[in-house]
Amino acid sequence: MNQILQMGANTALSSPKGYVTVSYEISNRIDISLTAFLLTDSDKVQGDSGIIFYNQPKSPSGAATLIPPEKVGNTNVHKINFDMSKATKGITKIAITLTEDNSTGFSNVKNLKAEICTDNNSVQLTPSHFTSENGIVVAELYLRNGQTKARSIWRGFNSGLEGLCENYGVEIKAEEQNKPSESITIQKQTLKEPVGAVNFPENKNKQNTKISLEKVKGKVSLDKSQRPVIIEKTPEITATVSWKTGTDYDIYALVYTKNGEQIDVAMFGAEGTTPLRSFGNGAVEHMGDVRRDSRATKTEVIKLRLNDTILAVVPVVYSAQSNGTGSFHRYKVSMSIDNHNGTSVTIFAKNANNNDRIYSCVPGILHNTEDGVMISPLDLYSKPNSEFRPKLRMGASNLVEVIMDEGPKNDYK
Repeated sequence: MNQILQMGANTALSSPKGYVTVSYEISNRIDISLTAFLLTDSDKVQGDSGIIFYNQPKSPSGAATLIPPEKVGNTNVHKINFDMSKATKGITKIAITLTEDNSTGFSNVKNLKAEICTDNNSVQLTPSHFTSENGIVVAELYLRNGQTKARSIWRGFNSGLEGLCENYGVEIKAEEQNKPSESITIQKQTLKEPVGAVNFPENKNKQNTKISLEKVKGKVSLDKSQRPVIIEKTPEITATVSWKTGTDYDIYALVYTKNGEQIDVAMFGAEGTTPLRSFGNGAVEHMGDVRRDSRATKTEVIKLRLNDTILAVVPVVYSAQSNGTGSFHRYKVSMSIDNHNGTSVTIFAKNANNNDRIYSCVPGILHNTEDGVMISPLDLYSKPNSEFRPKLRMGASNLVEVIMDEGPKNDYK
């Protein structure tokens, strides 16, 4: 049975267990995360296990389990499984929330909707229009007299995750400069976070920022749903892009400097941008174009000898129209960052679809910080038939952002 639930309305569910999906049209301008809060009758969490998010995807009791998001055609789908019969004593509600992490607001999110499924029953939830909100309470699953029910909420916040946390009893403490910019405390218990911290170099008009992250060693794999990591900054780091043979990809690097400039290190030019193999006396250097051959896997390499003038480096994988058709999904593109001191981080572009007319892929971004190189998985793609390069800009928290399709147009190759 299918049912449409209007905003503010509630309904009884046919089973205490099922799943919730939230879907929306894919866009390079937005980055949405789903977070669930396990709540008491007073709408407050009991402790750090009451927040379900990418770094803590399952509650100890099994009442809520977050599933990594998937691409279905031109749609992103987030999913969370629930079983209210497994809720621990005192927990009577699960709030399903969204945050837009690029700070562009939910007004830019197209075809946003949610669905609650139990047994063979489906409850459809569709919101009204949003404006500048970057945090939303989508729905609540709750217990009343032993019955599991659902309520369609769609209430927005202009303070993102911070607003949601404060709403549910999570205290966000702003610290003074040169201390962590946020510390999350739940009823005087510290929310579990990875160890390690990153200090970002000071940029004009920005305060110094410290963000707690995990510093890793050995071989590490990342995908878009995972938190960034930090590796030791060594005198020379290589960014190697690999793909299955059969097409001729070209690799270039976008460099963002402390004075706000973008430098394109590329073996081929773009509109108003001449080819540049090396920048900053070898600080970022392209090691040469690799053409079609018989090897099963092909690679191109960018060498990094990072100095204080560089804030971020973004390797870009490009497939020119003149190379013929062939999707990033088909050729299994990946990027590995190696500091040649026992640590390598690999990002697989596993979310790519089979569209043969998508020509640019950005697997991830490297931020040059005082405490190491922070590697963030992005898995971004250009619009179909777009030959325009990405553009870099300084975003929130003193982090460089990648905006697809807004740079110069690549020269025909």
